[in-house]
Amino acid sequence: MPMAPVEALRPEAHTVAPPRTPREPPAPQRVPLRRVPRLSPADRDVLALYLLTRVGVWVTAYCARWLFPATSATRDAGSVLAPFERWDWHHYLHIARDGYFPGHAGPWQSGWDNREAFFPGFPLLLRAVHTVVPHWTACGLLISFVAGGVAVLALARIARSYLPGTPADRRTVLFFLLSPCAVFLAAGYTEALFLAFALPAWLAAQRRDWPLAATLTALATTVRVSGLFLAAAVVLHFAVTARSRPQWRALPWLALPALPVAVHTCYLYERTGDWMAWNHAEQRGWDRTFHAPWEAWANTWRAAFGGSRPTGYAFMFQAELAAVVIGVLLVGFLLHRRRWPEAGYIGLSLWALGTSYWYMSVLRAGLLWWPLWIALAALSLSRPWLKTAYLCVAAPLSTVFALTFLSGRWAG
Repeated sequence: MPMAPVEALRPEAHTVAPPRTPREPPAPQRVPLRRVPRLSPADRDVLALYLLTRVGVWVTAYCARWLFPATSATRDAGSVLAPFERWDWHHYLHIARDGYFPGHAGPWQSGWDNREAFFPGFPLLLRAVHTVVPHWTACGLLISFVAGGVAVLALARIARSYLPGTPADRRTVLFFLLSPCAVFLAAGYTEALFLAFALPAWLAAQRRDWPLAATLTALATTVRVSGLFLAAAVVLHFAVTARSRPQWRALPWLALPALPVAVHTCYLYERTGDWMAWNHAEQRGWDRTFHAPWEAWANTWRAAFGGSRPTGYAFMFQAELAAVVIGVLLVGFLLHRRRWPEAGYIGLSLWALGTSYWYMSVLRAGLLWWPLWIALAALSLSRPWLKTAYLCVAAPLSTVFALTFLSGRWAG
């Protein structure tokens, strides 16, 4: 017969356990639902300021369509959205509606509009929103409105991280929203959408969340070439903050922002046979051929003060010169404060725009220089007169540039 297990031979193995008193089953614990993070009072103040300035832009647009008609004999002010249908908006609209190369059209034809110079992020989103909102211009304004709100919230939080315990966040946003080119945050342009990706990307980089920073930067590169400058700043920020081998394991993520640019370049090559199609479109349409910085300065100076251009164009070139000077001073300030990544971001932007035949779009690009608005806010905390001086100069300029754009007289 098979032997019983050793455990079965023990006396306690046959002992009957006393009956247990039945207990009530434990009450299930309530797991609180995950709430959507609420906006802080400081965030709400920033958004209120943003909404107030949007009202100001829309009031300016309403006035512009009545006071600056196409001709002096105009009796109909036109659509309320008409002031925003200017300049680059038509390129984004054509790409969203018809694609980059509708039919057999392309750069091989005379009169081509060089739309391949514009990145696909904004037109793709415009086309997506159009499936819900039927009016194209309203789609563009809605995108910029929402993206602008995201951008100002992120900008305020960056300012708080740089200057904790101060009112710098609200002051930074105020300086930003009243800057000379702030009208482009409201128009159907790429500035608001770019900042809606770029500023949260910088916040993520400050928190050392490199996958999120790289993903948001990649989205920014789909919108503007400035995304590549941001990517360089993020890489530099990683290089100066990574201290251990585990931290360096996130390095491959930082290659992600190059992917959208590579895909877009391959697409343009497949359609045009030109690996530099984007750059060549810039050259054909906007004279963005390489020139030494001093040559670009001299050419812009002649256009601004040489009497060779109509006064409206000359004034815009004067503003471009001023923007370059401010950018150079900003880079010097950031280098002095050892803000290497931010200095790299502004420096690359200046180099790209300051080495064309003449300066163009530097003034608009200044809207994307978030270190400028934080630096001004920081300086104004110790120099109260600076806030007053800035507002007295910037507010009139902001109105002038808004009217220039909304009336169709913009030239930069």
